[in-house]
Amino acid sequence: MVFTLKVMIHSQLSKQIIPAIALVLAYFTDKCITRRGGWQEQRDKAREEGNSEIQVREDPISEWFSHFDLSVSFYRVFKKSSPNGKLSLYVGKRDFVDHVDHVEPIDGIVLIDPEYLKNRKAFVTLTCAFRYGRDDMDLIGLSFRKDLYSLAAQVYPPQPEEKRALTPLQEKLMKKLGDHAHPFYFQMATNLPCSVSLQPGAEDSGKCCGVDFEIKGFCAENLQENICKRNSVRLMIRKVQFAPENTGLAPTSGTTRQFMMSDKPLHLEASLDKEVYYHGEPINVNVKINNSTSKTVKKIKVTVEQITDVVLFSLDKYTKVLCAEETNDTVAANSTLSKTFVVTPVLANNREKRGLALDGKLKHEDTNLASSTVLRPGMDKDVLGILVSYKVKVNLVVSRGGILGGLTSSNAGVEVPLMLMHPKLLDEGPRSEEDIVFEQFARQKLHGEDEEEEREEADAEES
Repeated sequence: MVFTLKVMIHSQLSKQIIPAIALVLAYFTDKCITRRGGWQEQRDKAREEGNSEIQVREDPISEWFSHFDLSVSFYRVFKKSSPNGKLSLYVGKRDFVDHVDHVEPIDGIVLIDPEYLKNRKAFVTLTCAFRYGRDDMDLIGLSFRKDLYSLAAQVYPPQPEEKRALTPLQEKLMKKLGDHAHPFYFQMATNLPCSVSLQPGAEDSGKCCGVDFEIKGFCAENLQENICKRNSVRLMIRKVQFAPENTGLAPTSGTTRQFMMSDKPLHLEASLDKEVYYHGEPINVNVKINNSTSKTVKKIKVTVEQITDVVLFSLDKYTKVLCAEETNDTVAANSTLSKTFVVTPVLANNREKRGLALDGKLKHEDTNLASSTVLRPGMDKDVLGILVSYKVKVNLVVSRGGILGGLTSSNAGVEVPLMLMHPKLLDEGPRSEEDIVFEQFARQKLHGEDEEEEREEADAEES
């Protein structure tokens, strides 16, 4: 018989439960080890005497542990509470995937203190906003924030026309949280941008520029009522896209350069192994040079660049070099060269570059370079706010020859587009009711800095 030991981990009880389980396991393990000494003597004696008639049973420790399934599994549910502690939002994840033809629905629970609710209504809203500019510009009447999309749901009292079947996550949470938990459900439109933020500089303060998604819960008489931050709970989520299953052909680009005083041209070709690369994956750049000229190629440089187009409020364009590989390999006149360069663009090497586009950043959460923007046919670019693309550039430095050949040079180059995205995640199987653990949403990772910031904002708003 195999006994299954299910360990239910809760953020508040784990410190007491796990040590207790460890003590029980240690006690029985000690008993088995005591018995194991006699078992080992019996086994060694049988081997020395060569007596095959003595039956030595299985190691008692292995036998004892084989009766137990000690695997620990749990399902995280993220929680965030309002500064006044009267409302809490629960969601099963922070990243919601855009599958091009549809977006994953947002389902969750809002828990409300009934004494605080009184005779008012409870609402949950979802907002997609574009921010471009500093917070202090709003004080002088220049608002650089625009709501691109907004949805609202009245969760209490529930509206009959909005009533729908509970999702599995909501059913589990409703059982655990009780009668004062109320479900909400949002289905985003398919023409919305993905989360993206521009990396601030060392002297920048306030919220990052970019596109963000926010869920907000509050109690009020109506949606138009002005709600201060202390009396509402807000949490940031991300809308992300994964790499498509069917990709195009591996991109290739070539150019032919004709030089003065040379009858034949120089041909440069660059190609990639595939169209889509994952974040952190090395990129193989295949370079082929056919130098039919009388010139000499003195240097080869391969770079990966991120191009960010801001299409709302302004037409700003940022081009940032993410990584570069340079070689002094020469290609003499009337010769050829084929070489593969390996470059890996990662955020870790570009943290000081202001204006670099990142995947929408959640507080206290590390992020990565922004994924390439995928445009659907007929989509309005202005709705996206920020467009992100990547390209590989291959540049050659060619000497001009002659008396001043070593002092003067000219360039030849090509550009190859690529897509940088996340791999599609495997679908998780169904989870049991017992393995839910509540995790405070992005809290206490910077020793309370974020909580203090929210308190200051709320105090300033009330004053």
